[in-house]
Amino acid sequence: MRPPRGDGGRTRWGSPTTEDNLLSIAAIEPRDYHTAGDVLDDLRSEPYVTNRGNRGIELGNGEFGRLAEVLYHECEWEPFEIESRLKHYEGWGNHDWA
Repeated sequence: MRPPRGDGGRTRWGSPTTEDNLLSIAAIEPRDYHTAGDVLDDLRSEPYVTNRGNRGIELGNGEFGRLAEVLYHECEWEPFEIESRLKHYEGWGNHDWA
């Protein structure tokens, strides 16, 4: 794993998040960092993630509906949990959880 960034791994809201920062705040065991890094590589190609290369990844706010579907169907989150975290998604009124 690369050494931490000089700013202590902090990022500003709306800024891309680097792999090092994501791993440092993730609730994972250090032995699982390699697996988590592989998962992050997979995430880079998802439509709801914007890949900024070496600058990191960020959520693509135009694809919050797709992310909500993944969280609901694949992660088994409840709609209220998703709505409380994706506050900037403007499609709640038309969203179909089926």
